Order: sequence, then structure tokens, then C-alpha cells
Amino acid sequence: MAGKSSSKKKISREEARDLDVQIGFIEGLVRRDPGYVDALQILGDNYTRRGRYAEGLDVDERLARLEPRNPLVLYNLACSYSLTDQLDRGLETLRKAVEFGYRDFNWLRRDPDLKKLRKHPQFSELAKIIRKIEKASE
Repeated sequence: MAGKSSSKKKISREEARDLDVQIGFIEGLVRRDPGYVDALQILGDNYTRRGRYAEGLDVDERLARLEPRNPLVLYNLACSYSLTDQLDRGLETLRKAVEFGYRDFNWLRRDPDLKKLRKHPQFSELAKIIRKIEKASE
């Protein structure tokens, strides 16, 4: 249950062009059906891959309103908050993602989208909770 693709990976011009075409197509789908969760998830991921973090955040906030207890949606929202330097909100949202069942802790520890968030002073408290969950599942 990983989150978004890494936003830090460089993409070629061809990949960027393909992403732009996909974004345009999916934006059209979402205009016709604003509650189309799968399309919104792809759109948010593509915005992030293109470095369009504010637009990705908008999509992730929409998804969180549609599916407020979905751990992957919350994880992706935490990534967007981290990428837009909203670290307090990101940490709280990541805590909720874990509370509602996000369990890909190995990815969480290395996801480049969460790099800033892992440096947050209160991240260590969440890390303790994660370690407890991991011990309980051994």
C-alpha cells in the first residue's frame, strides 16, 4: 500500500509531455464526474510527478473529503502537505493515516515526499507508535 510516486525523480521531456496529456484527459473526466475517486487519485499523482504540488494538494484534499477514513488517501494528503511545507498538518494527517490502517512503514521511512515531515520535531512520537504497531504484528 505505497503512496504516490516519488516527486523528486527527474522525468524526460517525453515523459513530461505524456503526463501533460494524461493530466488534460483526466481533468476532463473529473469535470464530468467530480466524485470519480480513481481518476482523482491518478490526477493527484500526476500533478505531484509534474511538480504541481499545490494542484496535487487540492486534489488530495478533495479525496480526503470523499474518503475521510481511507489510509492511502490520508497518506497521500500527508505527502502533499509535506511537499507544500505544511508540516504540522502533514504530521497530523500522517498520524490519521496510520490510525486508519496505513501499514507500509518501510516506504514511509524512505518516501522522498515525506523527507521534510520526517525532520519535524514531533515525528519521533509517530515513529514510536509505528514501532509499537510493528512489534504487535510480529
